[in-house]
Order: sequence, then C-alpha cells, then structure tokens
Amino acid sequence: MIPEEGTIDKPIGEHTAVHGKMAIVKNGKASITDYKVIEQWPLYSFVEFRIHTGRTHQIRVHMQSIGHPLVCDELYGDGKPFLLSGIKRKYRLSEKDEEERPLLNRVALHAYRLEFDKEDGTPIKVEAPLPKDIAACIKQLNKWAPQAPGSIQ
Repeated sequence: MIPEEGTIDKPIGEHTAVHGKMAIVKNGKASITDYKVIEQWPLYSFVEFRIHTGRTHQIRVHMQSIGHPLVCDELYGDGKPFLLSGIKRKYRLSEKDEEERPLLNRVALHAYRLEFDKEDGTPIKVEAPLPKDIAACIKQLNKWAPQAPGSIQ
C-alpha cells in the first residue's frame, strides 16, 4: 500500500537506453511531486498529485520510483488493462462476449484542475470532471474490492 501522503523529490532526466522514456537520474533536473491518497483498496489507490516542477512524465516516473506505477502505463508499469475480473470474485463472462472488455485501457491519469497566471498576472483556473472510464473503475472498486484498513473516504 502507498503511504497516505508524501513528497517525492527525485531528479528526472532522459533514460540512458530507451528513447522517449524518462528516469530518475543523479544529474537530472530537480523534480518535486506531492501526493495524497483519496481512496485506497488492496491493489489500487486513487491519488491526487500536485507537481511543483513540470518535467516530462513527472508523475509517472515518480510513482514508478516508489514502486507504485500508474494503472495501464505501458512505459513505466506493466501496461495491463483494468479488468473487472481482476477485482470481482467469481467473475463470469457473458455468453454473448468472447472476451472481457477492459474498464480502462489507457494510462490512469487525469488533470482535474489546472491553475496558472497569465503574463499580465490574471489568474486562470480550469477544472474538468473525472472521465467516465476512470469514474467507472472507482465505482467498481468501491463495489467489489474491500476498502483498505484505515483508508480515506
């Protein structure tokens, strides 16, 4: 399980062997990410992030570095889709389906709020609701996966 909150302060730079991939590297650029767990289940966590720097793949690299890669992340995790059969005991495929459709098959990352100041100092704040696919995963986790002891709700 991931600690309920924390700060990851690790430098990020280009991966030495894989083009387009970033990594924690000693001489990388300073990178700071705060995180807070919103909900937690045995195998998954719904986490809020605040980045203080804007490095390429920062959240993905930092979470991998602490052993908690994002769901469906092919570059920094296992890339496996989120399937209902992975959390629901006695899952059965319907007779009309030949294979299970993933609830989520993209990196589980969503910017729900962006805040910045324009050049003239005018503050800009934009918010977006949780996408349907991520909301569906959370709904199914709440239904089929028991809450972790001491989880935040």
